[in-house]
Amino acid sequence: MRTLLAAAAVLLVSLVPVWAAPSKQDVADLDRISAALSAIHTLKGDFTQLDPNGAVEHGEVYIQKPGKMRFEYAAPSMLLVVSDGIDVAVFNKKLNTADRYPLSTTPLNLLLSDHVNLRESKYVVGIERQPGQIVVHARSNDRRMTGNITIVFSDPGLQLKQWTVVDAQGLSTTVTLGNMQTGVALQPALFLTHG
Repeated sequence: MRTLLAAAAVLLVSLVPVWAAPSKQDVADLDRISAALSAIHTLKGDFTQLDPNGAVEHGEVYIQKPGKMRFEYAAPSMLLVVSDGIDVAVFNKKLNTADRYPLSTTPLNLLLSDHVNLRESKYVVGIERQPGQIVVHARSNDRRMTGNITIVFSDPGLQLKQWTVVDAQGLSTTVTLGNMQTGVALQPALFLTHG
């Protein structure tokens, strides 16, 4: 079973067309979202993950910017995903394996930056407004790959609500966040990817 980050690391197919010039409204919204994301330094919450095969998993997510993240999957899952700011490690406790990917090759690197500037990012390829939310489309920033991530924010409020990544076969994995708390103190040990 692929996790969200494993899927993000192997993105190969872009489903989002190349973006033409953004409108003034697009620029204003991207600036608002960038400011909201940049204001988050730590975050703790719950997540629900919907896999391409329809399986639903739950757990807790921790983020400390720049670049640090932890997805603790609830039992019976044996998965743990940790980013230490440089590498993303996907641990499978059942198989006793750890797959590692450079954080810079995943589209989630966009969300984990300390200073987010979506307007200037060459990886943002579109923005759309839907009732009660704004959706940002971006592609992977790894030159060897193309791919996409769709990020959903509430509007108003601009709270990060959900993202979807697409793997090499065009299959999507969606993560929805809930019960989020920002500005919380997090232990450094949460983000260790070795030992």
